[in-house]
Amino acid sequence: MGEIEVRYDPKTIEARWQSIWERDGAFKASRDAQGAKYYVLEMFPYPSGKIHMGHVRNYSIGDVLARFLTMRGCNVLHPMGWDSFGLPAENAAIQHGIHPANWTRENITNMKTQLKRMGLGYDWDREVATCLPDYYKWNQWIFLKLFEKGMAYKKRSSVNWCPSCLTVLANEQVEDGLCWRCSTIVDAKELEQWFLKITAYADELLDCTYKLPGWPEKVLVMQRNWIGRSEGAEVSFKVDGTDEAIKIFTTRPDTLYGVTFMSLAASHPLLAKITTAERKADVEAFAAKVKADRRVNRGAGEEIKEGVFTGAYCINPLNGDRAPVYAANFVLMEYGTGAVMAVPAHDQRDFEFAKTYGLPVRVVINPPSQTFDTDAMECAYADEGVMVNSGRFNGMKNTDAMKGIVKLLEEKGVGKGSITYKLRDWGISRQRYWGCPIPIVYCQACGAVPVPYNDLPVVLPEDVSFTGKGLSPLVESPGFIGVKCPKCGSKARRETDTMDTFVDSSWYFLRYCSPMATGLPFDKKDAEYWMPVDQYVGGIEHAVMHLLYARFFTKALRDLGLHGFDEPFTNLLTQGMVCKETQKCPEHGFLFPEEAAGGKCGRCGHPVEAGAVEKMSKSKKNVVDPDKIIEKYGADTTRLFSLFAAPPEKDLDWSADGVEGSYRFLGRVWRLVNENLSAVKGVKAYDPRPGGVLSSDAQDIRRITHETIKKVTHDIEERFHFNTAISAIMELVNALYIFNPCRDGASPEDAGLRVFMESLNAVVALLTPFAPHIAEELWEKLGHTTALHKARWPVYDEAALKRDSVLVVVQINGKVRGKINVPPGSTEDAVRGMALGDEKVKEWTRDKTLKKFVYVPNKLVSMVVS
Repeated sequence: MGEIEVRYDPKTIEARWQSIWERDGAFKASRDAQGAKYYVLEMFPYPSGKIHMGHVRNYSIGDVLARFLTMRGCNVLHPMGWDSFGLPAENAAIQHGIHPANWTRENITNMKTQLKRMGLGYDWDREVATCLPDYYKWNQWIFLKLFEKGMAYKKRSSVNWCPSCLTVLANEQVEDGLCWRCSTIVDAKELEQWFLKITAYADELLDCTYKLPGWPEKVLVMQRNWIGRSEGAEVSFKVDGTDEAIKIFTTRPDTLYGVTFMSLAASHPLLAKITTAERKADVEAFAAKVKADRRVNRGAGEEIKEGVFTGAYCINPLNGDRAPVYAANFVLMEYGTGAVMAVPAHDQRDFEFAKTYGLPVRVVINPPSQTFDTDAMECAYADEGVMVNSGRFNGMKNTDAMKGIVKLLEEKGVGKGSITYKLRDWGISRQRYWGCPIPIVYCQACGAVPVPYNDLPVVLPEDVSFTGKGLSPLVESPGFIGVKCPKCGSKARRETDTMDTFVDSSWYFLRYCSPMATGLPFDKKDAEYWMPVDQYVGGIEHAVMHLLYARFFTKALRDLGLHGFDEPFTNLLTQGMVCKETQKCPEHGFLFPEEAAGGKCGRCGHPVEAGAVEKMSKSKKNVVDPDKIIEKYGADTTRLFSLFAAPPEKDLDWSADGVEGSYRFLGRVWRLVNENLSAVKGVKAYDPRPGGVLSSDAQDIRRITHETIKKVTHDIEERFHFNTAISAIMELVNALYIFNPCRDGASPEDAGLRVFMESLNAVVALLTPFAPHIAEELWEKLGHTTALHKARWPVYDEAALKRDSVLVVVQINGKVRGKINVPPGSTEDAVRGMALGDEKVKEWTRDKTLKKFVYVPNKLVSMVVS
């Protein structure tokens, strides 16, 4: 058979093909290319320094789809870039004395090298980095357009403030209510902040969630809940003895007659006006306690419902009852009006609060055919029923009474029907340095003045120092802050806040369409050709921030006339996390497998027990470095494992054995081709058209080959079940090792050898999206002169799928008792006869009565006998 090359050397192979792809511009996309357009996009990364296994999985998923669709004849756009502004760069500057720009640029270089080493097929000519002026210039341009439309505005808002460091902290820098740097208790501080009016699109954002069938329902539900559209009534409760009124919104106007107290947020500005002198100290102390508790218990779950009486009463506008006003810790100023009417009989939270503080409970809705005794009530009744204690509405069904009650409120001038949203306008101001400057100048005479378009970009200066003290370093940069007013020429100052980095990522997918555009953020024709993104891949943690903001920006830019579509992403895949199993030592807690070799703790030798499966993260110090895996096993193995170990939407459990298994499989494919190269040299793949007699074994292997082509195609295209697609390829490889006619010295004209060649071609081509380097190398070795990434995806032959018979399993009383071969498409009666006539089956049915017979066509017979 001649010299056999059996050693699989991924390092050499992968470097070679990466060089060829780059030389040939293999993945460059053009609007002028043939085929239906398909835009594949994974969420771009923050350049933190190194890719992790989550990146490997995320980007491998997108690359499978991009390569597959390219081979299917589509014109594929698959770009990559960097979400490169953000807080970690500033933290690095403070901790390590490296400028954020230098830190970011070095990380981009490192990570780009890693992504290329993964063999990911990106069009690098379209690369964007949000920290570069030629990108963030267009953030500023968009901001100014929104400002002109009244969609960008400024108002006072609360921020996290460290009184020791004298600086604003991002939410991520507040740990258990303390400053991450000095552990001082963080305060809330009111500052002027810029907002984008996302609420103007609340209805459209909500309505369009019902027009996105390619999105996971879980994400759509999260967005609907975040937008939080509620229909109900606004009602005004006059504070007794004052000119003040408490405004509330309720979705249950049918319970208004049951209000027995009013709850206000502890930070509600009305408290200072209505609290009586004798209650003032208690209310202020309670407000301070709520503020401190909220900082310390942020995200800790349910808190005990507490309140304090203000000494004030409000008047129910429908029945004139006086209701005591409480400050309560469960009411938030940022939700609704910061005031909640309390109906203990019909709201469980209010019921528990009323019982705790001895407040009355008034039933206004009884269940049908039942009357409540308020003294005997053990919980609130929140279902539908019949109105009682509700004036003219007594006896009505509560749902029928709602409109009448709203009408009465409007007639009395104390309320109206209303629609509210939980969604709030997007605060984009960040008192940070490493972000996009907001293009506004403040003039004493002219006020807030937009920077002229021809003066964009407002460039972020790099000659600043980082001390970790005070506000943004931009405040201390005279070269940046000092400027002339564009309107009157007087001395003015620049805005020193920078934009939330979610602004950067809210339209980057549009910039990829024409990254070199200079007159506008992107070319309209390019955008309308490539957009919307056909398949977007990223984590579900972005459901109500990035994904919502991107939808908002798309609609806002449409209304600016920049494009003509409504939604940015047609299909969305939210991939699962990469997790790692731990084991537990009684003394040292959770360990990872390498720390518990032989079932004992590597530190103390104590026997270990099963622990938890945890998400890989730097903070947990449980990450696996992809570079080490690639160095040892190659990029193809690393990709294959990340795709084979679990379906994309499920969590992936890290397994060193799984990586080893993926490497062994690629080695088997390598040997299967290389050990038979001399035998198949010059052999043409089998073509059924000229005919030719095939042995039953050759017919079987050809059928298995085309079944595999069909399954892999379906699993990639329809289901994204890459794990089952890879499994099918593995089964085909196993079958080819058994069939192999080369061992028998078949001639080049032998039909069986030609079928074998057809199957080898199929294995290599089907493997391409998952392990592209080894596939390209083997494709070339098999004699093909066109590179595999330019080849066409294999198409299954319907005729080859036909079987003379199928193997059907026979179960009797739930246990497998035999197997029978039946012609495909046999009727149930025919199969019943064959099954009952089988000798092995007869052993279990003889002298017994058949109670039930079920036939699953071409798969299973299930019988119950007694």
